[in-house]
Amino acid sequence: MEEKHLQQGGATRRLYYEDSHLKEFRAVVLSCEKYKDGYRVELDRTAFFPEGGGQFGDRGWLDGIQVTDTREEDGVIWHMTAEAVPEGSEVLGRLDYEERFSRMQQHTGEHILSGLVHSMYGYDNVGFHLGQEATTLDFNGELSGEQILDLERRANQAVYEDIPVQVLYPDSEELKKLDYRSKIEIEGQVRLVSVPGYDICACCAPHVQRTGEIGVIKVQSCERHRGGCRVTIVCGDRALKDYQEKQRGVTDVSVALSARPDQIGEAVLRLKEQQEKLREQLNRMQALYLEEKLGRIRPDQRNVCIFEEDLDNIAVRNFINGAVERCPGICAAFVGTDDGGYRYILGSRNVDLRVFAKELNARFQGKGGGKPEMVQGSLTGTREEIEKMIMEG
Repeated sequence: MEEKHLQQGGATRRLYYEDSHLKEFRAVVLSCEKYKDGYRVELDRTAFFPEGGGQFGDRGWLDGIQVTDTREEDGVIWHMTAEAVPEGSEVLGRLDYEERFSRMQQHTGEHILSGLVHSMYGYDNVGFHLGQEATTLDFNGELSGEQILDLERRANQAVYEDIPVQVLYPDSEELKKLDYRSKIEIEGQVRLVSVPGYDICACCAPHVQRTGEIGVIKVQSCERHRGGCRVTIVCGDRALKDYQEKQRGVTDVSVALSARPDQIGEAVLRLKEQQEKLREQLNRMQALYLEEKLGRIRPDQRNVCIFEEDLDNIAVRNFINGAVERCPGICAAFVGTDDGGYRYILGSRNVDLRVFAKELNARFQGKGGGKPEMVQGSLTGTREEIEKMIMEG
């Protein structure tokens, strides 16, 4: 698919409309001016697509000088560089084509999926962002898990069919007769990107020439968003990378659990059940251990203070609740170490612990708070110093 040349009210000739797969080109530098922390360069023609339509601007090089971004202003396409490029010189422009092609894969995949959602459910794509890792599509209606799976299957069927992607430039009369997406107010010639049988949409970005170049369209997630839903997808090289990373994870889990990859789901559930049983056993043992600690509190003891390296927070709270029934002063429990710091719970029936905790935190660089009868927080210090303050409090 080779597009006809389209000049949109500016001097820059847009080579990406003539050939979206162009990797290198020669151009004349019309101007180079200081811009922010670097320079911006205007060429008489360019294959660099500027930021727009939810897609970042292309990056690459001009005679080896890195182009960090591409933007459009009043019809002129500006190439952002860290170094100056001599005005009047002819330069070799070279795209970061791996990135460009990936973006074309993502963008064309988005068109197919959005077109299917629109034709099957009547929802509009009200938000689109082509990020560095994934692409998000916002629809003004909700989609179920089953609907997403069906849409994903249908979208990939369009890939398998290897359909030519068409670019149309209808006149005003032809435009009135066409049913296309993104009917926003556009000045000048409207550019439509069409995947016959799946989508037709107004769009300014370059796309792949045939749907087969997309490779695969994978939906990563679908979640509720502002009364509709947000769908996250990856296509082509990103989908392959996503699969490879997940496959490595599956393999690691498979080896760790001594289970075949297709059985790790069941193995994880079994492991979870075992962990729940162990947690219940541990909680019972902690409860018995702390009950024994409670039994050691003497009738004449005013304050109580225990230190443990690791205890469940509920078990610690239960200990404090039991301790305040046995002694009139401050009941304290600290969990942690001198090196790593402590989290604490204090309880009392007679002492306003908010005042005491303020002093405690100030002395040991702590933070926390609560009610007069119970506070909790964290601090750093030595057991000896902390215990001394509690027992003297």
